Amino acid sequence: MIDDIRNYVKSCLPCLQNNHLRQKPPGAIKPIKPPEGVWQLLTMDFSGPITPTTKNRNEYIIALTDVLSKFVITKAVHDCTATTAARFVTEEVILKYGTPKCILTDNGTHFTATMMTELLKKIGVTHLYSTSYHPMTNGQIERFNATLNAKIAALSNEKRTNWDEQLPFVTFNYNTNIHTTTGQIPFELMHDRSPILPFDQQQPLITLSQDPEHRLKLNQYLSTLTEQAKI
Repeated sequence: MIDDIRNYVKSCLPCLQNNHLRQKPPGAIKPIKPPEGVWQLLTMDFSGPITPTTKNRNEYIIALTDVLSKFVITKAVHDCTATTAARFVTEEVILKYGTPKCILTDNGTHFTATMMTELLKKIGVTHLYSTSYHPMTNGQIERFNATLNAKIAALSNEKRTNWDEQLPFVTFNYNTNIHTTTGQIPFELMHDRSPILPFDQQQPLITLSQDPEHRLKLNQYLSTLTEQAKI
């Protein structure tokens, strides 16, 4: 079975067309120092514009990654403005997972705008910026974006107008599989438990014995209710 699955994946034309080999460029790279715990340091970035625009008018993906666990949160959005970034941090991150210690972003105006700066300041989050001369500082989220885009393209329809509908499934798949860097499952590191996947809790097939007088009893019961209703 496993060999059949591997052979099928290897022969998947959309996968071969979109999953490109990625290799770090040569040179001295200074990776981010690993944080002491989960939700201590997050990286955030926009990806896009993605063409074509979906029927929901989404053109961008905003993604946030926990540096230690590699757990990712994503959302398809209309634009890459500071308002969109602030709403994402508030609604998709803080209200669902709590307040992180630090968030690392690039120097895009959507992250350096006063709205974003004031929001993070008020909730006590340290905002770090990747330097313009060292863009690889925020490379983790950028590498994820490349992986994400390839998988979405492989799963979308022929015209790729529904890529935003595939985003939650691709993100869940990413979070519940072993990460090549850590050798761990991001979901487990983030939530301290194993993910329960679809069909994991399926019960053995249950058969019910049929009462041959069931229909008669049901008709009698309904007749009784009807007579009582007339009183």
